[in-house]
Amino acid sequence: AFMIMNLRPYPAMKDSGVFWLGKVPEHWEVRRIGALLRERGETNYDNNVTDVLSVMRERGVIPYAEKGNVGNKKSDDITRYKIVRPNDIVVNCMNVIIGSVGLSKYTGCLSPVYYVLTRRSVIDDPHYLNAYFQTKPFQLSLVRIGNGILAHRMRIPMELLKCELFPRPPAAEQAAIVRYLDYMDRRIRKYIRAKQKLIKLLEEQKQAIIYRAVTRGLDPNVRIKPSGVDWLGDVPEHWEEMSLGRCLKSIEQGWSPVAAEEELMADQWTVLTLSAVKRGLFKPNAIKPVSDVAYSHEDIEIKDGDLLLTRSNTRELVGDACIVQGVRPKTILCDLIYRLTPDLIIIDPGFLMFYLLSPIGRRQIESDARGSSGTMPKIAQRHIRSWRAIVPPIGEQNEIVKFIEREIKVIDDVEKATQKEIALLREYRTRLIADVVTGKLDVREAVANFPEETDEPEPLEEVEEPTANGTEKSVEEVSDEG
Repeated sequence: AFMIMNLRPYPAMKDSGVFWLGKVPEHWEVRRIGALLRERGETNYDNNVTDVLSVMRERGVIPYAEKGNVGNKKSDDITRYKIVRPNDIVVNCMNVIIGSVGLSKYTGCLSPVYYVLTRRSVIDDPHYLNAYFQTKPFQLSLVRIGNGILAHRMRIPMELLKCELFPRPPAAEQAAIVRYLDYMDRRIRKYIRAKQKLIKLLEEQKQAIIYRAVTRGLDPNVRIKPSGVDWLGDVPEHWEEMSLGRCLKSIEQGWSPVAAEEELMADQWTVLTLSAVKRGLFKPNAIKPVSDVAYSHEDIEIKDGDLLLTRSNTRELVGDACIVQGVRPKTILCDLIYRLTPDLIIIDPGFLMFYLLSPIGRRQIESDARGSSGTMPKIAQRHIRSWRAIVPPIGEQNEIVKFIEREIKVIDDVEKATQKEIALLREYRTRLIADVVTGKLDVREAVANFPEETDEPEPLEEVEEPTANGTEKSVEEVSDEG
């Protein structure tokens, strides 16, 4: 319903003089950024301000402590840091092109890599000025004035940034635009949170299907017996309890050769990265080219059907498992991933994978994952061999695997459709901000008819889970210096 707000174009437009901006409403001013904003110019030389801030794409200006273990670390000496105050716009001169800019709610200080901009006139609404900085077309237009080769690491010089043109509606209209965007943003975030909640429930449903199938099988009337393991409870009477060591022919670990700098050639060897293994799915593109040295590694070359288990990762992801499908030829195992070779007479690789992904598998994995302070937990081969499994006859295992795959595919299809809806909602929000802030749509009438809202602002939707060390980052995931 929120997409069908009756917005119309402005009745009279004029050329803005900015090639990507095009026409703006006739009664709007077009001014240089430097005429509307100036650098705050305060530094923390006396160390009076101790709260360090950071800017993250999508989240804006946040306390440094909230950004987690991503991006550059803050300096021990914060006397050279710049001071920022509420309603200042903070721009990362290196990452603004990918959206590293935001409005501060806090007093604090941050790295000299940021520009701290404050309004020249109280007539201007800082939320409107920030909304313009958030528009993707404006961010991307800054590539023209950037110094550097990589777009997402270009330095934007302040002397050029302040010359960029900026649309300036009258004050009352700035307030209307801010109110409209806030109203719509809350509704879009509410939709997104509902979709994310659905995905979480679907994931829980998957876990329940896997758990039930690998601990009780498919026959609801099966006779059961105590497993002898407190946390496992009762299991089918005819299933056999054994260590994984009995089920496996071998456990192999790869190595981490030097990654090649140049582009990947068709006949070049590649090595898997940690992110190739993701909760039962194999990602064939999670590879790095290997330096061209004279060797052959057929012994640790990955083949379709291989069962992989991560040796080291974050606590939630260590011991993640998948079966290889669609692997690129000449791809080798890395030292952070094990290849498990099951004894096919005893255990089906698919059954073993689902067992490891189930709550009983995860319980054993997480209790054995070891890591000293500051290092990622690791699993030793002896741990894997010692884990306990309740193993049905091989024919029954095959049926269980087929059942789980069939049930999970239905859930995965719903999840994919829901993720697509979330992506479309985010895309719509991005486009809406740009259209409204740059004067392509007139919101004045819509805002005049809005009901008064007295409820608390909605919290932001959950952020995407961070990537673990060793996984690839897209440019959009780059975080800022503290």
